[in-house]
Amino acid sequence: MPLPTQSRRSGNPAFNAFSRVSRAGFGDEPMTVQGAVNKSFLLLVVLMTCALLPWSQATSGNLQAVGGEMMLGLIGGLVLALIVSFKPTTAPYLSVPYAALEGLVLGGISAQFNASYPGIAIEAVGATFAVTMVMLVLYRARVIRVTDRFRAMVIGATGGIFLLYLASWILGFFHVVVPFINSASPLGIGFSVLVVLIAAFNLALDFDMIERGAAGGAPKYMEWYGAFALMVTLVWMYLEMLRLLSKLQRR
Repeated sequence: MPLPTQSRRSGNPAFNAFSRVSRAGFGDEPMTVQGAVNKSFLLLVVLMTCALLPWSQATSGNLQAVGGEMMLGLIGGLVLALIVSFKPTTAPYLSVPYAALEGLVLGGISAQFNASYPGIAIEAVGATFAVTMVMLVLYRARVIRVTDRFRAMVIGATGGIFLLYLASWILGFFHVVVPFINSASPLGIGFSVLVVLIAAFNLALDFDMIERGAAGGAPKYMEWYGAFALMVTLVWMYLEMLRLLSKLQRR
């Protein structure tokens, strides 16, 4: 029997796999919220550990090695993310390698930002975890309720941001710049704040999807998939935090 209709979509594209799985069969162990939480912590530990490699190399001046690791992480991570997104049964095997590759990318990016704005990386990490804890408390207290309308608004806003970033990337090949995306103007800062808020609201959708998946009896491997999808949102939020904090320092 399919999962409940309300749990079929999330602003995080990875979570849409919940609409393509069935309840665990008789005798099969279903996913649990605690299982997804434990696996999320494991993936974050792997990501942060692997991020130390390019970070340490960047601080020692070995920028060529950092560039190669970031390219490996970017391409390899994208490939694995696509595989897991379209084939959730691979999540138990590919989520940890994906976290490791993401760590290489984030470690390099963080080192670059930290070189220009000392201390910004740890500030972004702290801000990301603070927002995550606040959203979790608000969600558990049911201050934020994931209704169909809320879900539709967050999904629409997330899609709009994705299209804007994609358009900006394409226009960059023609030397056309969308100024407010990277500028430290009030408009640019306001845009970054908005994107951080939308990423935070995606966390609420992610929490809801894990909870509904567990209640709907999704298969055990979906714990890994849920952890993978939650990490996708956290990585996005961290990058947006770096962008926002850098704009504020430039002011």
